[in-house]
Amino acid sequence: MSATESGGALDAAPRKTFLGHPRGLVVLFFTEMWERFSYYGMRALLTVYLVQHFLFGPKEAQGIYAAYAAMVYLMPVLGGMIADRYLGARKAVIIGAVMLVAGHFAMAFEGEGGKERMTVDGQTYQVQVDGRDQNRKMFVVNDAGERAEIKISGEGVTRVEPLAEGQTGFPNTVPTGGYTTEITRDLGFGEPMLFFALSLIIVGVGFLKANISTVVGALYEENDPRRDGGFTIFYVGINLGSFLATAACSYLGYNYGWAYGFGLAGIGMLIGLVTFLLGQSWLEGRGGPPQPIKGRRILGVPVEPFFWIATIVSVFPIWMLMQRHGIIEAVLIPVAAVTFALVVGTTVFTLKGAERSRMLVAQVLIFFSVLFWALFEQAGSSLTLFADQSTQMPNWFNAGYTQMFNPGIIVLGGPLVAALWVWLGKRNKEPSTPVKFSVALALVGAGFLLLAWAASSQANDAFKVPLMFLFLTYLLHTLGELCLSPVGLSMITKLSVARMVGMMMGVWFLSSSVAHIVAGVIAKATATDTIAGVVTDPSKALESYTSMYSTIGWTGVGVGVLLLLLSPLLKKGMAGIR
Repeated sequence: MSATESGGALDAAPRKTFLGHPRGLVVLFFTEMWERFSYYGMRALLTVYLVQHFLFGPKEAQGIYAAYAAMVYLMPVLGGMIADRYLGARKAVIIGAVMLVAGHFAMAFEGEGGKERMTVDGQTYQVQVDGRDQNRKMFVVNDAGERAEIKISGEGVTRVEPLAEGQTGFPNTVPTGGYTTEITRDLGFGEPMLFFALSLIIVGVGFLKANISTVVGALYEENDPRRDGGFTIFYVGINLGSFLATAACSYLGYNYGWAYGFGLAGIGMLIGLVTFLLGQSWLEGRGGPPQPIKGRRILGVPVEPFFWIATIVSVFPIWMLMQRHGIIEAVLIPVAAVTFALVVGTTVFTLKGAERSRMLVAQVLIFFSVLFWALFEQAGSSLTLFADQSTQMPNWFNAGYTQMFNPGIIVLGGPLVAALWVWLGKRNKEPSTPVKFSVALALVGAGFLLLAWAASSQANDAFKVPLMFLFLTYLLHTLGELCLSPVGLSMITKLSVARMVGMMMGVWFLSSSVAHIVAGVIAKATATDTIAGVVTDPSKALESYTSMYSTIGWTGVGVGVLLLLLSPLLKKGMAGIR
């Protein structure tokens, strides 16, 4: 059996290397870098795009984002199973990359979006907004095409250039309650295309996310000491792609138009696909199917064409589900709760001794990780809107740029944190996994407490907080991520019984999916009213953020302390595994 036909390890390590690692790592590094470029470039724009272009209210926009993110983290469970049983990781990555290219380019077809009308004293005006950053201006336009600039506050609507005596038009002031608004959206093309594009991306990530990491692992033999270094290099690629994407896509999206930002994300993914296809020889057959697929059929169709067809067909039910995204929130959490209960029950009643205690510790840590990710993933929703609505920023800066903070800190600080663990380990002082999880929770909570304090005491007259405090929040959150994320999957593989590792990996991804739903519930609680994507009452918006961030901040710190108190018991249950 040739290497290309088999997914198993080869008899010998790849003969050609690059900087001491298999050459295939170069291909996978750049493939993943460009894939993350497309994913995070789109994410940097998505929530604000939903609010400003389609005129979804912040609550609805954050619900859409939560459902999308939840599905993105759920689908790799299915994509990984298909690769493990039929296609192999390499072919699955190609399917996923093609779907991602299609999805990101589809995002560039934005349609007409939403239109909002304001009625005052029986007269209806079209509301228009020029610009996308914090300096955007709002106008009302009557049926004759006459345009007047307005500003909205908690007191009502004010005309920027007052009417001269005897002049008619939009009133100089309209108190809150003195006007009504109505929104219509592009239901014929724009909105359906939005959800179709998101569905393509969901399916694409499902095939690519878990499987490209599998290909990285397949480059190395079982006891190859280079393996951890290879995954570290790969992790740098993830964050380098994220950093570059949030800078470039945000710049184009905010300054030239949403389609340009999304289009650049699509180009990035296309480059990633081409890189992977051209680099096949460097992978030397690693990540192939578990057994030859030539001659194998499913329902009478050859295996590979079957999954191409099934992948395309699967987009449509997800598309319909995304248009009714509340169903995802209503169903996913109960299903996850039942699944988790079954896993715990299986552990308690079928395992004994050290195997049972280790598995239970892994499940406890998974449970605590849900809260961490629910708070951390405010980055794509409420923290992005906080940046747009309630943060004082330089004229050249926009809300999308704030998502550069996390990957930038990881690229610079990740090696330092990794070196710290090594330094402590050599002195037998490295914290256990439960302690690292507790520190992560405390740090993510502390970040929100800092931001809540700044919102309550450091805001200017326009109810905006200095950008420095948002950066410091991301700094604390990222340090927390470095304490939890790199050790999470490792913890699953170390503590799980060999025959149940796949199931536990599925539970880990399911918990991440649930975390995004919980994150959406939190984010929606921060939402306040907008007109044409502009907050109607900045004071109320800041007060809403302050209240919710204080609540979840103390929750994060408190749960972190609780886990720290439990850590000696959990460490004992790990039975000697760190």
